[in-house]
Amino acid sequence: MKFFLTEEQKAVRDAARDFARTELLPGAIERDSKMIHPTEQLKKMGELGFLGMMVDPKYGGGGMDTISYVLAMEEISKVDNSCSVAMSVNNSLVCWGLEEYGTEEQKQKYLPKLATGEWIGAFCLSEPEAGSDATSQRTTAEDKGDYYLLNGVKNWITNGGTSQLHIVIAQTDKSKGSHGINAFLVETSWDGVQIGPKEDKLGIRASDTHSIMYQDVKVPKENRIGDDGFGFKYAMKVLAGGRIGIAAQALGIAAGAYELAVAYANERTAFGKPISHHQAIAFKLADMATEIEAARMLVYRAAALKDAGQDYNVASAMAKLKASQVAMNVSTEAVQVHGGYGYVKEYHVERLMRDAKITQIYEGTSEIQKIVISRAVTKGQLQLPT
Repeated sequence: MKFFLTEEQKAVRDAARDFARTELLPGAIERDSKMIHPTEQLKKMGELGFLGMMVDPKYGGGGMDTISYVLAMEEISKVDNSCSVAMSVNNSLVCWGLEEYGTEEQKQKYLPKLATGEWIGAFCLSEPEAGSDATSQRTTAEDKGDYYLLNGVKNWITNGGTSQLHIVIAQTDKSKGSHGINAFLVETSWDGVQIGPKEDKLGIRASDTHSIMYQDVKVPKENRIGDDGFGFKYAMKVLAGGRIGIAAQALGIAAGAYELAVAYANERTAFGKPISHHQAIAFKLADMATEIEAARMLVYRAAALKDAGQDYNVASAMAKLKASQVAMNVSTEAVQVHGGYGYVKEYHVERLMRDAKITQIYEGTSEIQKIVISRAVTKGQLQLPT
């Protein structure tokens, strides 16, 4: 499978690159250090269409393909991953799932606000006892006739404190196991929605991550997504696409760290020549470039399969697994190339190294991705690309 970018895709990439450098880079270190939410930056991203890139234009979106989305995610992630994770959640986990599986009334009501950044969305699946094991939902939605009564706690919710709409996965009939789970559209202004304290994290520190408490929240019947019992399948389908976004984020982290390492290695001299001319550093850069390109091809392939309407579940798992590994390896080596300067905030690479770790954890840990891939292998379902 070959990848040749169209002029439109190149324009999207260049626009995202310019925005990241001019609007996100200034203040990125301060926002990270002080956990300052990038409210104004996200507002501008919404105005430019970065928060609803794949949404149909009739709902206020950009109507773009997944490749364009991946290109933009990579460029934003080179600079500010607190912004790119908000972008990923809003595009992949909220807008895409709602447009794909929501009713026309739900789409008309919520997508125009989400696609333009007027509202920010959050995807509420993880719980204290239900992270990787998504079937163990303890949040309940009791059917009361014309509404559901929602109770429970969600944690590690990206955009949790600043979002206006939550997609909440909850158990409606425990006796049915995964078939008794549903997905609900919950407005954060409703009575009973309580936002917990902001988490103090290792990386993506400007992103607002919260626990959310739902106490007797009345959710109208028309706010359930899909048929009764569709919630678990909905979550898995949405997460498969979300992995592409996080893989692109990881790719951006690696590429951003690599670019900083190359620039520094060409400027820093030791023993009478730039350190990039010393084999010890040159070989590091060569390994970094090769690993990034390998990850990029996996990410692009997963995006291309999604655009082609083909099964991309395993491809997205591979892309996220590899890209997150590369993000950790490359960002760590970038710190090493910088030497002591890499250990201080003003050179950015230490921030990228901290940001890289979460890509191996959220939206399915690396271990979960290996389960997805290995099941396809053992069932003989893994096919080479053609």
